[in-house]
Amino acid sequence: MNASQPSRPPLQPIQKHRSVPRPKRHLRQRSYQVMALETTAKIAVNLVISAAAVSALVQLLPYHWRQQDRLREVRTEVKLMEERVQSLQMEFKRNFDPRQAHSIRQQQGYKFKPNELPVVFVNQDGKQVKELD
Repeated sequence: MNASQPSRPPLQPIQKHRSVPRPKRHLRQRSYQVMALETTAKIAVNLVISAAAVSALVQLLPYHWRQQDRLREVRTEVKLMEERVQSLQMEFKRNFDPRQAHSIRQQQGYKFKPNELPVVFVNQDGKQVKELD
Protein backbone atom coordinates (compact mmCIF):
# COMPACT_ATOMS: atom_id res chain seq x y z
CA MET A 1 0.00 0.00 0.00
CA ASN A 2 2.89 2.07 0.20
CA ALA A 3 3.23 1.83 -3.44
CA SER A 4 4.15 4.93 -5.11
CA GLN A 5 1.42 6.75 -6.81
CA PRO A 6 1.85 8.21 -10.19
CA SER A 7 2.56 11.84 -10.00
CA ARG A 8 -0.03 14.17 -11.23
CA PRO A 9 0.76 16.61 -13.87
CA PRO A 10 0.78 20.16 -12.61
CA LEU A 11 -2.56 21.90 -13.04
CA GLN A 12 -2.49 24.73 -15.39
CA PRO A 13 -4.62 27.65 -14.56
CA ILE A 14 -7.73 27.79 -16.70
CA GLN A 15 -7.87 31.00 -18.51
CA LYS A 16 -11.17 32.63 -17.93
CA HIS A 17 -12.73 34.05 -20.94
CA ARG A 18 -13.28 37.61 -20.06
CA SER A 19 -16.70 38.81 -21.07
CA VAL A 20 -16.96 42.28 -22.31
CA PRO A 21 -19.17 44.28 -19.93
CA ARG A 22 -22.27 45.63 -21.59
CA PRO A 23 -22.58 49.32 -21.69
CA LYS A 24 -25.07 50.29 -19.01
CA ARG A 25 -26.22 53.33 -20.89
CA HIS A 26 -27.73 51.16 -23.59
CA LEU A 27 -29.70 49.10 -21.06
CA ARG A 28 -30.99 52.16 -19.27
CA GLN A 29 -31.97 53.81 -22.52
CA ARG A 30 -33.84 50.67 -23.58
CA SER A 31 -35.53 50.50 -20.18
CA TYR A 32 -36.69 54.10 -20.53
CA GLN A 33 -38.03 53.36 -23.99
CA VAL A 34 -40.01 50.40 -22.69
CA MET A 35 -41.40 52.50 -19.84
CA ALA A 36 -42.34 55.29 -22.25
CA LEU A 37 -44.06 52.82 -24.56
CA GLU A 38 -45.94 51.24 -21.64
CA THR A 39 -47.04 54.66 -20.33
CA THR A 40 -48.17 55.70 -23.81
CA ALA A 41 -50.19 52.49 -24.13
CA LYS A 42 -51.83 53.08 -20.73
CA ILE A 43 -52.75 56.65 -21.68
CA ALA A 44 -54.18 55.48 -25.00
CA VAL A 45 -56.31 52.82 -23.31
CA ASN A 46 -57.55 55.34 -20.73
CA LEU A 47 -58.46 57.79 -23.50
CA VAL A 48 -60.44 55.09 -25.32
CA ILE A 49 -62.29 54.18 -22.11
CA SER A 50 -62.98 57.86 -21.38
CA ALA A 51 -64.30 58.40 -24.91
CA ALA A 52 -66.64 55.42 -24.51
CA ALA A 53 -67.90 56.76 -21.17
CA VAL A 54 -68.53 60.23 -22.61
CA SER A 55 -70.32 58.71 -25.59
CA ALA A 56 -72.55 56.66 -23.28
CA LEU A 57 -73.37 59.74 -21.20
CA VAL A 58 -74.23 61.75 -24.29
CA GLN A 59 -76.66 59.03 -25.33
CA LEU A 60 -78.16 58.60 -21.86
CA LEU A 61 -78.70 62.25 -20.93
CA PRO A 62 -81.66 62.91 -23.28
CA TYR A 63 -83.34 59.74 -22.01
CA HIS A 64 -82.75 60.88 -18.42
CA TRP A 65 -84.25 64.30 -19.16
CA ARG A 66 -87.35 62.72 -20.74
CA GLN A 67 -87.78 60.50 -17.71
CA GLN A 68 -87.48 63.48 -15.36
CA ASP A 69 -90.14 65.38 -17.35
CA ARG A 70 -92.43 62.35 -17.25
CA LEU A 71 -91.84 62.00 -13.51
CA ARG A 72 -92.82 65.65 -12.97
CA GLU A 73 -96.01 65.07 -14.98
CA VAL A 74 -96.88 61.98 -12.96
CA ARG A 75 -96.25 63.80 -9.68
CA THR A 76 -98.53 66.63 -10.81
CA GLU A 77 -101.24 64.13 -11.75
CA VAL A 78 -100.86 62.36 -8.41
CA LYS A 79 -101.21 65.66 -6.56
CA LEU A 80 -104.39 66.50 -8.48
CA MET A 81 -105.80 63.02 -7.85
CA GLU A 82 -105.00 63.27 -4.13
CA GLU A 83 -106.95 66.54 -3.95
CA ARG A 84 -109.86 64.96 -5.82
CA VAL A 85 -109.81 61.88 -3.56
CA GLN A 86 -109.78 64.10 -0.49
CA SER A 87 -112.80 66.10 -1.70
CA LEU A 88 -114.66 62.90 -2.61
CA GLN A 89 -113.91 61.43 0.82
CA MET A 90 -115.26 64.56 2.50
CA GLU A 91 -118.39 64.41 0.35
CA PHE A 92 -118.78 60.70 1.11
CA LYS A 93 -118.49 61.31 4.85
CA ARG A 94 -121.00 64.13 4.61
CA ASN A 95 -123.48 62.05 2.58
CA PHE A 96 -123.40 59.20 5.07
CA ASP A 97 -123.50 61.35 8.19
CA PRO A 98 -126.88 60.64 9.86
CA ARG A 99 -126.93 64.10 11.46
CA GLN A 100 -126.93 65.75 8.04
CA ALA A 101 -129.34 63.39 6.28
CA HIS A 102 -132.26 65.83 6.51
CA SER A 103 -130.33 68.79 5.04
CA ILE A 104 -128.92 66.58 2.26
CA ARG A 105 -132.40 65.36 1.29
CA GLN A 106 -133.56 68.96 1.30
CA GLN A 107 -130.71 70.08 -0.99
CA GLN A 108 -131.07 67.21 -3.41
CA GLY A 109 -134.86 67.28 -3.55
CA TYR A 110 -135.25 71.06 -3.59
CA LYS A 111 -138.04 70.70 -1.06
CA PHE A 112 -138.42 73.11 1.79
CA LYS A 113 -140.46 73.17 4.93
CA PRO A 114 -143.71 75.04 4.52
CA ASN A 115 -142.55 77.83 6.80
CA GLU A 116 -139.20 78.27 4.92
CA LEU A 117 -138.65 80.15 1.71
CA PRO A 118 -135.43 80.07 -0.29
CA VAL A 119 -133.57 83.37 -0.41
CA VAL A 120 -131.74 84.17 -3.64
CA PHE A 121 -129.47 87.19 -4.09
CA VAL A 122 -129.43 88.60 -7.60
CA ASN A 123 -127.03 91.18 -9.06
CA GLN A 124 -128.32 94.20 -10.89
CA ASP A 125 -127.37 92.59 -14.19
CA GLY A 126 -129.67 89.66 -13.37
CA LYS A 127 -127.10 87.01 -12.52
CA GLN A 128 -127.71 84.84 -9.49
CA VAL A 129 -125.07 85.34 -6.83
CA LYS A 130 -125.93 83.18 -3.84
CA GLU A 131 -128.76 81.14 -2.53
CA LEU A 132 -129.36 80.85 1.20
CA ASP A 133 -131.15 77.89 2.75
